[in-house]
Amino acid sequence: MTGPQDEGIAASEPAPLVGTVRNLGEPLRFANVEPLAGFSAAPAQGGQMVKVWTRLALTSDEPLFHRLVVNLDGVISHMTQQAGTAVRLSRADTVLLVLKADNTAELWLDTAAVSVLCRVKRSIAAGTVVFEHDIADVIGMAFPCVNLEPTDKVLCLFRQDWRFGLAFDFNPNGKLDMDTFTTTLGTLYRELRYRHLYEAIGDAALFDKFVVSGWFPFVEIITTEFKDLLHHCEAGFNLAEIEDKIIARFDETRLQNMFERWVSRPHFAAKTALLKEAIDAFFQKKPVAVIKILLTEIEGVLNDAYRAAHGGQGAKLKELLAFAEASAEQRAGGANTLLFPAAFGRYLKSHTFANFDPVEQTGTADSRHAVGHGAAAQESYTMPRALQAILTLDQLAFYT
Repeated sequence: MTGPQDEGIAASEPAPLVGTVRNLGEPLRFANVEPLAGFSAAPAQGGQMVKVWTRLALTSDEPLFHRLVVNLDGVISHMTQQAGTAVRLSRADTVLLVLKADNTAELWLDTAAVSVLCRVKRSIAAGTVVFEHDIADVIGMAFPCVNLEPTDKVLCLFRQDWRFGLAFDFNPNGKLDMDTFTTTLGTLYRELRYRHLYEAIGDAALFDKFVVSGWFPFVEIITTEFKDLLHHCEAGFNLAEIEDKIIARFDETRLQNMFERWVSRPHFAAKTALLKEAIDAFFQKKPVAVIKILLTEIEGVLNDAYRAAHGGQGAKLKELLAFAEASAEQRAGGANTLLFPAAFGRYLKSHTFANFDPVEQTGTADSRHAVGHGAAAQESYTMPRALQAILTLDQLAFYT
C-alpha cells in the first residue's frame, strides 16, 4: 500500500496520524468531458452496427492490449491538452481514470493510494510488516482513498515488473460493482506478479517433472523456495542439491506456525496428537514416522471435511478429491488463484494417491496406497518425501 511522503505535505497541513492512509497527491480534474462508452470490438463503417466492449480485463501479454492502450493514450493526451497541460501514460506506473456522471473526470497518475488484498498464512496484527513469504494468495486490488460512486465509470492501467494490466468498467447500467472491479484488478496483479507459477503449471512436461519428484507450488513455499525448485527443474539439475537446503529452512518456528494453522481448522483439530507426533518426528529426522502418520491422515482429514459439508455422510476417494478441488475454488473465489485447486487435484491423484503394482513392486513412500499396504520400498522413506507429506497436508488447511 502506498501512502504520503513527508516532503509532499504542505507546512500548513497537519501531520498525518500514524497508521492512516492517504493519497500521494491530487488527481488532474477535467470538466465537460465527452462521455466514453467503451472500446469497439470490431471495425465498422458509418451506419453499421458495432460491438462495444464496456467491461474488460487483460494484460500486456495479449496483442489487443497494445491497440487499446495506444487509443487510450490518444484520448487522455487530447483531454490534457485541452486543459492546458500534457500527460503521457507511458511515464506512469499506476493510472486511474474516473469518469463522473456530470461529465467531469479525475485522472490519478501515481498519486492514488493502492491496497493489495491478500490471504495470509499467519495471524497478523494491524500495523505489522507483511513479507511476501506471508502471502498465500492475492484476492484484490483497490484504491481505498478514492471516492468512487455507483454512477462512475472507471479504468485502471498499472505496471507490474515489466508488464502491464488494464481493466475498465464503463458501467452502462449506472450500477458500478466495485467489489467485482477490485477482484478483477487483483486477478490481473496476481497473474502478472506470479506469472512464472502459472507458466510452470501450464507446461505439462514441466509439471509432470515436478509431480514425479513429489513437488508442487505448495502455499507454504510458493513465494519462497518454489522459485529455486522451478529453476533447477527447468535446467534439468538434480533436485537433491537443493532439497537439503529447503529442508533446513523448516525450523521449529516455521513448523510450529504450520501446526497452529492446522489445529485451528475443525477437521484437523481432532487429530492434534497425531499431527504433533509427525512434526516431532520431522525434527528428529525420522521420515518413516512422518510419512506413515501423515499420508494416512490426509484421507481422514478430507473425509471429516466432506462429512461436515454433507450432513455426516462420508465418501470414497474419488469424491473426496473432487470435493477438495471444489472446496478450494469456493474458498479462493476462483480456479486460477495461487491455491491452484485443479492442479493440486491432479497432483493428489497422480502422486499422493497414485496406484502401484504390487507384483512389480512399484510402490514408493510417495503413495498413500503403497505406504498403507506396506509396499513402499524402505529406501524411499526420505526427508524430502517427509517434507512433501507435511506440505500436502498443509495445502488442505487452505482448502477445507
